[in-house]
Amino acid sequence: MTSFLLGMGALGVALCQWLIFCYAPLEATMGLSQKIFYCHLPLAWWGLFAFFLVFLASIRYLWKREPRVAAFALACGEVGELLAVLTVGTGMIWGKAAWGVWWTWDPRLTTALVLCFIYAGWLLLHRLDLAFARRALLCAVTGIIAFLDVPLVFVSSRIWRSIHPAVFTQSGAGLAFEMLGTVLACIVCVGLFCAGLIRLRYQQLKISTRLDDLL
Repeated sequence: MTSFLLGMGALGVALCQWLIFCYAPLEATMGLSQKIFYCHLPLAWWGLFAFFLVFLASIRYLWKREPRVAAFALACGEVGELLAVLTVGTGMIWGKAAWGVWWTWDPRLTTALVLCFIYAGWLLLHRLDLAFARRALLCAVTGIIAFLDVPLVFVSSRIWRSIHPAVFTQSGAGLAFEMLGTVLACIVCVGLFCAGLIRLRYQQLKISTRLDDLL
């Protein structure tokens, strides 16, 4: 299943490049630079979803105290952090083309940057020299608290004045059919690849835990 998800996801992402550059039309205002949207949006959505899985796994660990659940939370957190950093990076490139600056302290951008720092700190907690049960308990509690910033990122552009564009809008109108189909294909394919990454990392962590027990 891991190989299937990674293979299908990678093939799908490759095919999506044809959709992005050959099938989807140029956006009237931004032109070619708008096409980074097709990568930026799936990275953002699946990154937030990965952090949601961390939240759910953290709750389950507090309830069941299962080591495999802690490993799953860590796998999701690592992939989520990778996607969050890539989201901020692609957003900066897009912002340079759209706004003329690499960075502005917009509510959406600021909360997304804070989210990267929060989960980077959460990942560092897993490196503490503590007994597994104590470290996993600490990470589960902080994993629940860290999730508070995730819905804030999503609603930040709605509750504060923001220059960040709303999703699925193009100069105030809905996306063209070709654009909508392309972004949905990108979301599905990136999702498959991310699921494969999480599953692969989860398997690695289980093997690592098993080796530690044997040694």
